[in-house]
Amino acid sequence: MAFELPELPYAKNALEPHMSAETFDYHYAKHHKAYVDKTNGMLGEKGLEGASLVDVIKAAKDKGDKGLFNNSAQIWNHSFFWQCLAPEGSTKPSGKLKDMIDSDFGGHDTLLDKLQAESANHFASGWGWLVLNNGKLEVTSLHDADTPVVHGMTPLLTLDVWEHAYYIDYRNARPDYLKTVLQNIINWDFVAQNLDGDGLKRADQGS
Repeated sequence: MAFELPELPYAKNALEPHMSAETFDYHYAKHHKAYVDKTNGMLGEKGLEGASLVDVIKAAKDKGDKGLFNNSAQIWNHSFFWQCLAPEGSTKPSGKLKDMIDSDFGGHDTLLDKLQAESANHFASGWGWLVLNNGKLEVTSLHDADTPVVHGMTPLLTLDVWEHAYYIDYRNARPDYLKTVLQNIINWDFVAQNLDGDGLKRADQGS
């Protein structure tokens, strides 16, 4: 079974003015789709037909297959990223998630500052992450297509800091992009849901 470009959980103009429909035309419909197409084109020759996306990523990492790893991991990272976003004002941290943010970071604003700083200062392409580690929230970042899938991390939230994620709307102003996204269009309900440890499954495909 070939992997698919997953449907967005909202209309491509639902996050305006913070993220434009034009950005989705390129970031989702071209970049994300290209990772899907390239991965599908490799599966037969790698003997991985029928494997889940997570299993393909892990197999590629174990075999040192950079081409397959980069493309398959980017399918997962992007699929997770789209779910981390929601129209402005849809959700806010509450319940257990809010309590953990207050305990581990001293408040919501401090968490946002740490996520923005980590992601803005990440050199070149990659992803900023909020993860759960030994029962505590942690902020980190990973380079290029690298992903929590192969590091035993429990992913809660990600921020895409590849230039194609923001150049149409923000040009080279990565900090402005990050600040706007973090303050306006994060799907905190999805972040809270991932506290159950099943975040990997929410961007997986296949058996």
